[in-house]
Amino acid sequence: MWGTVWSLADQLGVVARSRVELVEALARDPRRAVIVLPDLHEEGAAELVLDLANVTDAQLIVESRTGSGAYRRLSGSGCAELDLDLEQWRDQERFAKWRASSAEGVEVSAPSSLGAEVALSDPVAVCEADPILVTAAYEKDEAGVHGGLRAAWLLAGQSLCREQSSAVRALILLSVLGDRADPRYAPVLKELACGAAWGLEWSRVRGDMAPPWPGPVTAMARGRGALAGCLLVAGVDSTVRTVRGMDSAARGRVSVLGARPAALTVLADGTVLFLDEHGQLKLESAWTIGPERTGIAGLLDDGPTSAQRLGDVLRGQMGTSLGYAEGAGLGTVVLGDGFGYVRAFGDVTDSVLLHEGVVTSLAALSLPVGDEGTTVPLVYSGGQDGTVRVWSPGSKPMVGTLMRRSCPVVAMDAAWTAGGPTAVVAWADGLVEWINWETGVQQTLRPGPPVRAVALEADGRVFVGMDEALTCFAPMP
Repeated sequence: MWGTVWSLADQLGVVARSRVELVEALARDPRRAVIVLPDLHEEGAAELVLDLANVTDAQLIVESRTGSGAYRRLSGSGCAELDLDLEQWRDQERFAKWRASSAEGVEVSAPSSLGAEVALSDPVAVCEADPILVTAAYEKDEAGVHGGLRAAWLLAGQSLCREQSSAVRALILLSVLGDRADPRYAPVLKELACGAAWGLEWSRVRGDMAPPWPGPVTAMARGRGALAGCLLVAGVDSTVRTVRGMDSAARGRVSVLGARPAALTVLADGTVLFLDEHGQLKLESAWTIGPERTGIAGLLDDGPTSAQRLGDVLRGQMGTSLGYAEGAGLGTVVLGDGFGYVRAFGDVTDSVLLHEGVVTSLAALSLPVGDEGTTVPLVYSGGQDGTVRVWSPGSKPMVGTLMRRSCPVVAMDAAWTAGGPTAVVAWADGLVEWINWETGVQQTLRPGPPVRAVALEADGRVFVGMDEALTCFAPMP
């Protein structure tokens, strides 16, 4: 069943760990889909078919053998049935030739112990074996723990079942293993993962205690100013947690007045801007730690801060996505909306139509121009339309798209790294892409679970936030 769900999710361009998640993902997807399931015989798979039949924009064609568990479950359920055993659907002459040419008395059946030959408690064995066999074996062994390997495999199974090297499979399995797993497994997986294009810096999985897992991730942002070196992590409640970027150690938490942040960014002084779940833009200055003004300096400089002035400009604004670029003055805040527009506020005020439909994610950089230290904001925008566009407020957007795929962008970030301007883009089908625009280097990663947020550090490290894990990967040279 799991293998069927993951295979379907891959082909449909979504991420799902269970049949419930698959149905939910397809129900949210505006595309129409025709799903063909040949040779379906298990009753459990028939339950998946009945769940998918309730998705408005999905049509299903299912082949099942008469008398099988799937056939018994689907027969009489309201599905239209075409019985190929009936003579009106059969070319008698061709059927007779086929019967004559086929071997008689040979009964073909599925092996009764599929995957039993795989050593399910051996991390190297499961990474090197056929992932379909491993999945079937773990599914059958419901009571087995296997030192935490089974739970990790089921968490990232959609990625693990893809055609890839054992090194990549070991990297993904290691990233979701958690600190409750057999401590002997992590070093073995780390060694096997040496051939992968990424290295795992650290990971925090649901249930981890040292450091603790910060909870489900809905939005993330890199810290600036007083929060430099930190990662801000928003979850399903109204609390934003700060963790140390180098090792994810907890630094603190702040409640943001009962609103659940859906997007975050941090201004130059450490003030946090966020969009709540209703799209309302809000400013949270609880983290801001400015220099104490005393004496004459305090008398001469008692006006509003840059963050406060920017907050006044942004008061009452709404959006679907949020980004910020530092500047000589206030800096530039960019907001995306549900109609494809991106608007800029602060040092530059401008707006432009970049997408068809919702702007799902924004990232911004300060781009140096000339030799006098002048900078202009450079904005990367991702949309529900599956495109990434580039725009510098005050100028026309770049003609055409920077990237285009058949699924929506779900998160993105950008930073200046050693190689120049770099971006990381997460897509709805679970793919994370790291791109350096000057060198042309591009690396991809599929963490396994649905990606909810990403952040990019100046040293090239990528933070990936998911429902049950927060991980940090570094691209290898």
